[in-house]
Amino acid sequence: MTEQKSSNAMWGGRFAAGPDAIMEAINASISFDKRLASQDIAASRAHAAMLADTGILTDTDAAAIREGLLTVLSEIETGAFPFSAALEDIHMNVEARLTELIGEPARRLHTGRSRNDQVATDFRMWVRDQCDAAVFGLEALMKALLVQAEAGADAVMPGFTHLQTAQPVTWGHHMMAYVEMFARDRSRFVDARTRMNECPLGAAALAGTSFPIDRYASASALGFDRPMANSLDAVSDRDFALEFLSSASICATHLSRFAEEMVIWSSAQFRFVRLSDRFSTGSSIMPQKRNPDAAELIRAKVGRITGSLVALLTIMKGLPLAYSKDMQEDKEQVFDAADTLMLSLAAMEGMVRDMVPGFEVMRGAASSGFSTATDLADWLVRELGLPFREAHHVTGSLVKLAETKACDLPDLSLEEMQSAHSGITEAVYDVLGVDKSVASRASYGGTAPEQVIVQVKRWQDLLK
Repeated sequence: MTEQKSSNAMWGGRFAAGPDAIMEAINASISFDKRLASQDIAASRAHAAMLADTGILTDTDAAAIREGLLTVLSEIETGAFPFSAALEDIHMNVEARLTELIGEPARRLHTGRSRNDQVATDFRMWVRDQCDAAVFGLEALMKALLVQAEAGADAVMPGFTHLQTAQPVTWGHHMMAYVEMFARDRSRFVDARTRMNECPLGAAALAGTSFPIDRYASASALGFDRPMANSLDAVSDRDFALEFLSSASICATHLSRFAEEMVIWSSAQFRFVRLSDRFSTGSSIMPQKRNPDAAELIRAKVGRITGSLVALLTIMKGLPLAYSKDMQEDKEQVFDAADTLMLSLAAMEGMVRDMVPGFEVMRGAASSGFSTATDLADWLVRELGLPFREAHHVTGSLVKLAETKACDLPDLSLEEMQSAHSGITEAVYDVLGVDKSVASRASYGGTAPEQVIVQVKRWQDLLK
């Protein structure tokens, strides 16, 4: 009964009986929202300072509150804090302990605010920090990719469409493709952070407050650009969490695509890369196995992150304004997605830094599979003036001939080449080598080594 009275105390005299064990279990969120402790205490300290500056609290009470909150934070950080499910959430746990420490002044802290704007502020601050962490992790991964790109700017490998050999590209060009993808992820987190950097504190339950608070002061103290302009929106908005999950889901999708390539490339059939022992495992029964487990796990974790986005979208889709208890289910999804994303980014960075490309193997693969067929068609257009569709047809007939002879295009004799079109000359062989093929793709953003180096230097400067 003691716990029930403690839990019931926050509701004043409205309820005569405390919740039973089932209600307490479904209602309590302290098991997960204790992760918001530092944000909750920072927001409360800023709120207390603002209340003192506006004359709503005495300086003495405000100072006692701010010092007491530092003691609470220290207890939490050292593991000495006694979290209680009976007190439901991090806000009531902190307030109850503060009351034990400093007494009556603690009871004045909640003036001009509600748990509705309190949790909206704490959660927004936490997600804001995760955006910063994601940007940091992405930049580290991009720098690792730049090292690989610069080292292999002129290393030829096959480019694929439909996982079929398409045209020769360079290893550096392929690495830079992921730099661009992760750069867009980085910009999404930056954009999301900018949009979410408005402060809900002071919106109170839903309608604002009759106390003469200064919302601009508390917003500034917490690093926000401004207070949110509508109190209903302030307590009921979770767009910031949805945007974070959306950005995380797209980023995880990019990580998954890269992880899939690592799985393929590290196979015995490809041998394009060798992953380090740090990011590979063996088999319990097959001693020859070298499994790319880290890449496979990254590939799988996109499901958790995207699932979190779908879950929160589903939670929010039918909620009327303003606050509903459904919103208590918002945090676990975001916490898990953030943890999963940061782990995946760190693992991918490690794999990229450690992986050793098999340049000779890749070069051999690029030299087979008729990868220079497009170069042949382009030569027919450029040198013989053929319409591209006719050049495409001529090239296709030569590919078919090479297939029947079990050779590649450069292995066909000039006479065999001329059987498809009499105008073909010895000069055609100049474009059928993979090095000349990649060198010719010198348009902006192309695979030519000179273009790769341009992009590498650009991103090195941007990430300084």
